[in-house]
Amino acid sequence: MLTAKQRALLLFIHERIQADGVSPSFEEMKAALDLKSKSGIHRLITALEERGFLRRLPHKARALEVLRLPETATPVAAAAGRMGGFTPSVIEGARGPQAPMPIAPSGTEEIAVLGKIAAGTPISAIQHEQDRIQVPLSMMRGGEHFALKVQGDSMIEAGIHDGDTVVIQRCDDAPNGDIVVALIEDEEATLKRIRKRGGSIALEAANPAYETRIFGPNQVRVQGRLTGLIREY
Repeated sequence: MLTAKQRALLLFIHERIQADGVSPSFEEMKAALDLKSKSGIHRLITALEERGFLRRLPHKARALEVLRLPETATPVAAAAGRMGGFTPSVIEGARGPQAPMPIAPSGTEEIAVLGKIAAGTPISAIQHEQDRIQVPLSMMRGGEHFALKVQGDSMIEAGIHDGDTVVIQRCDDAPNGDIVVALIEDEEATLKRIRKRGGSIALEAANPAYETRIFGPNQVRVQGRLTGLIREY
């Protein structure tokens, strides 16, 4: 769910793009939302990016693309799933045997659930199949996929909640900004946003209560990147 400010900014950007063919400037956004500084706009845009509503187009000034609006979970752009960061594809369903998970029109594929993922989870928790789950093909990015149960709230501001099931594309590298399953010193598996700079690797939480952790290049191995999540309620 978006905050009132996030929703207002998203709709303002969408209306200006529809009317002018270009997104508004940060100064115009600041004035429209009656904010005192542009830093507030930066924070709102980042939050909308992480929730899959917006994306910034690289190497272009004033270039924002609205992927979807609050009233719908349908992506506006077909390329939404190919963003550099994570764009959650979320399937929500009620708990209980009489409430089956919705099936995507394009079909599903069964993948293995390999355990829980959180800071401090041992490697053994992502090596053994515990269950099978049907996943919409729209969440698949090619290659092998597996699923993990999320434990904890370290990624809550990226729209990933405790108890969610995340869909992971198995890979050994990922671009800056992607949310990945990272293996730390072959002992600890965690779900975090990855940033690489020089010889250092940062694993960022999406919750201000958790600190960013910095490691050397040989201390972290990427096990996969996040492509979607399934939520029960």
